[in-house]
Amino acid sequence: MTANSLEALLGRQESIVGMLRNSQLGAYVYPVVAPEFSNWRSEQWAWQHSAVLFDQSHHMVNLYIRGRDALRLLSDTMINSTKGWAVDKAKQYVPTTPYGHVIGDGIVFWLAEQEFLYVGRAPASNWLRYHAATGGYDVSIELDDRSPMRPMGKPVTRSVWRFQIQGPNAWAVIEKLNGGPLEQLKFFTMSTMTIAGRTVRTLRHGMSGAPGLEIWGPYEEQEEIRGAILEAGKEFGLIACGSRAYPSNTLESGWIPSPLPAIYTGEKLKGFREWLGVDSYEATGSIGGSFVSDRIEDYYLNPWELGYGPFVKFDHDFHGREALEALDPAAQRRKVTLAWHPEDMAKIQASLFDPDVVPYKFFDVPLANYASSNYDRVVDADGRTVGLSMFTGYSFNEKQALSLATVDPAIEVGTELRVVWGEENGGTAKTTVEPHRQLEVRAIVSPVPYSRVARETYKEGWRTGR
Repeated sequence: MTANSLEALLGRQESIVGMLRNSQLGAYVYPVVAPEFSNWRSEQWAWQHSAVLFDQSHHMVNLYIRGRDALRLLSDTMINSTKGWAVDKAKQYVPTTPYGHVIGDGIVFWLAEQEFLYVGRAPASNWLRYHAATGGYDVSIELDDRSPMRPMGKPVTRSVWRFQIQGPNAWAVIEKLNGGPLEQLKFFTMSTMTIAGRTVRTLRHGMSGAPGLEIWGPYEEQEEIRGAILEAGKEFGLIACGSRAYPSNTLESGWIPSPLPAIYTGEKLKGFREWLGVDSYEATGSIGGSFVSDRIEDYYLNPWELGYGPFVKFDHDFHGREALEALDPAAQRRKVTLAWHPEDMAKIQASLFDPDVVPYKFFDVPLANYASSNYDRVVDADGRTVGLSMFTGYSFNEKQALSLATVDPAIEVGTELRVVWGEENGGTAKTTVEPHRQLEVRAIVSPVPYSRVARETYKEGWRTGR
């Protein structure tokens, strides 16, 4: 008999970890958008040095929440406070389980008095849909699911197109499009502007300290709007960014987008697992990397470990509040950037050209992730696991391999650690994994967001030249 829910599927597994580590789904795909419009190096360069157009229309869920209890549903399911939140403001939404572990995150736009829009990956969307269906809320839900991973030539449509105009020249492009000055509202505040004679909605956003906008409108208008933006941006060096470079921007900005949703165990989550289908993100997702534990709970993370500590507000009741109140924030692992040693990176690449040895795990650029959720061991000089490296790639702007990690709180910026790159015993059965060897890659603990730490602040090592 075929399993019809995640709970039933898990009941048939010898190991939940084994199921996820050998999933055939592979890496998280950013669909539909062309991989490159020029080349990924120039596209990365543009978001720090001129301007870039991101197309976010396809890889995220749009979940519309409408009704009298819409705000209460959000408040009950997120660690964030609703204090000061209002129509035309957005918020990064972070839900936790009753046990205090993070499920996922996304952005919630307060569109109208009783209308919200969640935009992000599926886990947080699924959590909202479940509680809307079972929690007695007076709400209606409209799901506009992300585009297919591989459309195979079939037409794709969405409720809206969604772009970002970012980079140091972004505001000059925006004001040219608008036909005049546009107020630089506070971060995550929404408004409107005019492009090609059409009114589009805007969200004040920004990268690397430069003001920019996220914009959206009816999907059928996307090509007209895209053409107007690219034409207006020519004199300011704006270029389109493809799906190959796009996800690597988080290596510089410091957001970990893909922790494992912490929902696979616990009696309080059984109803949710029974609600989730066998085709859900949670049932089909994959874990990749060198961190291996028999306990799926060892892959769960709390808000402080992912850098969401400032969002935790105990001014309202929410799922997980009691568990989070029992934690000491100062004792939790903290988010950092790891800067990988150039010589070890060269060793990884050189192994591809030696026919007499099994190569090290392939390091793709600019994004090296090969699973839905990435968990590589971070070890100290004694080989003790002191953290997890969770999102890995290469920045052409910094000429540096980087990963976003969570590490023990006592570890200081400038400390040299090692990331165990590759999986054990030649690799799991994931489709994205080839036979390979592991390598301990030296890495310097660096700030989030990433910036080159002055050499004199490092401990003696490869950055100091001593």
